[in-house]
Amino acid sequence: MATVTKENIGLLHEKLTVKLEKQDYLPSFEKALKEYSKKANIPGFRKGMVPAGLIKKMYGPSLFTDEVLRSVDRELISYLQNDKLEIFAQPLPLEADFRQLDVNNPTDYSFHFEIGMKPEFDLADLAKGPTTRYVVTVTDEMVDNEITRLQNRYGNMQDKEAVENEEYVINVLFTETNEAGEAIEGGITKDNSLLVKYFADAVRGQLIGKKVGDTVLVQLNGAFDEKELEFIMSDLGLNKEDKAAAQKFFNIEITKVGLLEKKELNEEFFNQLYPGGEIKTEADFRNKIKEEIQAYWNSQARNQIHDQVFHLLVDKTKIDFPETFLKRWIKTQGEQAQNGEQPVAKSDEQVEQEFPGFISQLKWTLITDKIVQENAIQVNPDEIREFAKQQLFGYMSNMGAAASDQPWVNDYVEKMMKDRKYVEDAYNRIQTQKVFEWSETQVKPVETPITAEDFTKMVEEHQHHHH
Repeated sequence: MATVTKENIGLLHEKLTVKLEKQDYLPSFEKALKEYSKKANIPGFRKGMVPAGLIKKMYGPSLFTDEVLRSVDRELISYLQNDKLEIFAQPLPLEADFRQLDVNNPTDYSFHFEIGMKPEFDLADLAKGPTTRYVVTVTDEMVDNEITRLQNRYGNMQDKEAVENEEYVINVLFTETNEAGEAIEGGITKDNSLLVKYFADAVRGQLIGKKVGDTVLVQLNGAFDEKELEFIMSDLGLNKEDKAAAQKFFNIEITKVGLLEKKELNEEFFNQLYPGGEIKTEADFRNKIKEEIQAYWNSQARNQIHDQVFHLLVDKTKIDFPETFLKRWIKTQGEQAQNGEQPVAKSDEQVEQEFPGFISQLKWTLITDKIVQENAIQVNPDEIREFAKQQLFGYMSNMGAAASDQPWVNDYVEKMMKDRKYVEDAYNRIQTQKVFEWSETQVKPVETPITAEDFTKMVEEHQHHHH
């Protein structure tokens, strides 16, 4: 009768020994041999009449090995399930010597495996961890800028004959030239649409009075100030860090002149933006815009709390790992060879290089699994459907709320529900969001006012640090 024994060989690292007696695998091997002899198609013999000795000689070794290993797998799986062992990955074979398997001399066999045990641990106490809820101050200038943006977006463009002031919009064709203004063969050409005020002072003066068909020769770093120069160079496909590229010359040909007439701040405009919003006055409109700006920054600040929670959980939750086992597991997984057939074992150097990132991700996985289990966090199919619908609306921002009930929207959602990879990804994203929502209820953040500029700079520096 088969037995499985366990022996500790390190931190959360166990050795399993599977001992098989002949009667554990021999009957199934002999049955497989008989079944094979009935099906074997060997020239010179009628089907089903091949001598058993010949079958055993030709196919016995492989069938014998298959049945022995099948018996080992069966005993391993049964042991792990009955003892409810929480392990990482799969058992890895130790000292596997298949030469001991002899079809002509069936005997008792022992096979050895190693397993990495999942650790027990306590989550970091989020209530004791320092967290900050940043409250971005919404200024009148921010409200003014957003109102101007909306007035321009919904305004009307009027064609004009000539540029009269810096508020005019010009459609232009950039053509790369030499210093004398002669077009370079194979040089850059690119259309763009720009406000005259985006140009540097010296060029603005040259543009006043210009009409369609007129051209102005410019050197990029003299035609635009720093912020606009970066945008223009990027649009032209140039590296903004390349000083030589910033000194390139271009002919700017005006192809169209226009003036954007801003939308008036009246009840008609308010109703266009917020149908049924009962916004009657400019003061009401400003308050609404301020609320929306504040809501945006509050959501960004909430993301910041999620980031703080992540670091608290990962940095302050102590978890031991069976490192020896996990490193061997990474090593044996290897990488697929180019022909996609044989995995190539990773070197010790590769394993050491990958291990810190692997452990960090594994730690986060264990933490989230624990939060999910202990708080009965679930994701149901309707939540995935709603996720798919909202994602679709995000791709098609011009869709109105009424479109959500259109048959084609539901058809799209049901199609995505049949995409296993999409459903798994959506499930994980929703579950992760719920984990952070639970974590938010555990922390005790200190509210701290901050300017939008300082908040943005802080987030950028944090992202840069982690990349």
